[in-house]
Amino acid sequence: MPPTTDGRPGYGTAAARIRFRRAVALMVMTLVLPGSAQMAAGRRETGRVAMRIWFGLVGTAVLLAIVALVSHSFLFWFATSGLVLGVLRILLMVLAVGWAWLFVDAWRLGDPLSLQRQQRLAMVGINGVLCFSMAGSLLFASHLVGVSKDFLSSTFASAKVTSAHDGRFNILLLGGDSGADRWGLRPDSINVASIDAETGRTVIFGLPRNMLNFPFVKGSIMAQQYPHGYDCGIQCELNSLATWAADHKSLFKGVPDPGVEATTEAVEGITGLKINYYAMVNLAGFRKLVDAVGGVTLDVRDRIPIGGIGAPISGYIKPGKRKLDGYQTLWFARSRVAADDYSRMARQKCVMNAMLHQLSPQTVLLKFEKIAKASESLVTTDVPRSEVDTFMQLALKARQQPIRTVSFVPPAINTGSPDIAKIQAMVKKAIATSNGSAPVKRHAAQHAAPRDAQTTGGSIGNMQDGYAANEATNLSSAC
Repeated sequence: MPPTTDGRPGYGTAAARIRFRRAVALMVMTLVLPGSAQMAAGRRETGRVAMRIWFGLVGTAVLLAIVALVSHSFLFWFATSGLVLGVLRILLMVLAVGWAWLFVDAWRLGDPLSLQRQQRLAMVGINGVLCFSMAGSLLFASHLVGVSKDFLSSTFASAKVTSAHDGRFNILLLGGDSGADRWGLRPDSINVASIDAETGRTVIFGLPRNMLNFPFVKGSIMAQQYPHGYDCGIQCELNSLATWAADHKSLFKGVPDPGVEATTEAVEGITGLKINYYAMVNLAGFRKLVDAVGGVTLDVRDRIPIGGIGAPISGYIKPGKRKLDGYQTLWFARSRVAADDYSRMARQKCVMNAMLHQLSPQTVLLKFEKIAKASESLVTTDVPRSEVDTFMQLALKARQQPIRTVSFVPPAINTGSPDIAKIQAMVKKAIATSNGSAPVKRHAAQHAAPRDAQTTGGSIGNMQDGYAANEATNLSSAC
């Protein structure tokens, strides 16, 4: 009998090929059906245990997938439950170790010492690739679950749950700069998203940051200080409340964020709405979020300066339908050169609308780690973790319907001396109209404004006649 290439007699080439094919088959069996290699090689007890575990996991996964398809609420609960995520993370790590051990055992059952030298090297390579790819994928999945769990725990740390008011959740949305001792101070953007708790129909109420002479909700801390309205003597604008509250922290004992509390009390006094929760967006972190999701597509109707107002203009965002990165999107929302505050408010609503419709669940899933890292410096909120799944469901419903906007700006409202009764009447009318309107599919009845529409500072309209995005029954058509 001729010797093999490594000099050992008694092992023919044909027999070596058979042994090699058997060894490879054991590896493939472990990849396709963990435990089957051990069953075929005579280690039935080990094989049975592995296969039972595998079939149990596959069956559970299929069952969960079916339930998730039927019930989105279950899917969102599953994806946000701390207990579920913790168990899933451990399970994935154990599964990674167990599967890797089965690959190593299958390699051993293939009797590598009986193979020719090149075949042994090939088997080492095959085993290494399969072992590390499968185990690595499971460990990476475990890492993503851990990132999700940590993100939810750190961002949604509040435990205070509030019910819908008159069938609606009212969320205060604030956007401001970050920096040393400046988190959330003097916000550039103040809005209230009023969301129907059943249908997800949403009305965005925009409050100008420069509003003066406004009241606070009765019985509040700020109402006690200013019973006749906010008249602090100088620069008594709505967005100055955070600074005022930070200078008078002793009045807000037990309040985690005095600036948010003072602003909330003002917004409730102005609109007549009861605020459920707030979300404070760090605009620098928002830039990272946009980059994390791959940019956002916006209709840039005018050349938008980058910079200005105390700093040199460093460039421009050119007109056209463009996919903007985080830096450009931030300046699209913030630029005030050759524009006014109300034009900027309109552009900010267009950014909000674009993010809602373009940030799909698939994008969130595929880029979750980047989004979570960006969001660490993006959002501060008092939405409790137990309510995250509720708002995820409402967000999906809102994506399928037009967003209505109402802003308390000229020409409807004089921001220097606002008619509070008129503002609250506008709020009631907008909510009543939203509640009574029939559901409209997102792709229906959305006609883009013509390219030759009059624009000011990148927004359709002007301060005298109003901006389309600030007062719209369908925000998409006004952007």
